[in-house]
Amino acid sequence: MLVNYSILVYKVVKRIPRGKVATYGQIAETIQNSKISAKFRQSGSFTFKVTPRLVGMALHENPDPENIPCHRVVNKNGKLAENYAFGGARAQRKKLLEEGVTFRKNLYVDLEKSNWRFADLAKLTRKMQK
Repeated sequence: MLVNYSILVYKVVKRIPRGKVATYGQIAETIQNSKISAKFRQSGSFTFKVTPRLVGMALHENPDPENIPCHRVVNKNGKLAENYAFGGARAQRKKLLEEGVTFRKNLYVDLEKSNWRFADLAKLTRKMQK
């Protein structure tokens, strides 16, 4: 069975709490380090490295933005996605402001205050296996 890495991206993004953001790199690293990813790599159905760029590509094709909050994903500097698929960076900013995310500049999230740190990675990877 060939695994669509996008499904793993969506599982991680669904866990980002309201009022917080994560970076493309954090999501890629979480998937790469997860037990479920290791299982797929061992089976030969997941043979490549998930990179921040692949995370962005998956989110650009998000089939369910109401339940997969791709607006909560920013780049490593906190910058919003200029090509945010659901209305551009201004629409992304509006959604994040409504959730209480703090900004340091117009299109830059304050990562010191709003970054979700994936502190409980073990718990997250267990949930990904469900």
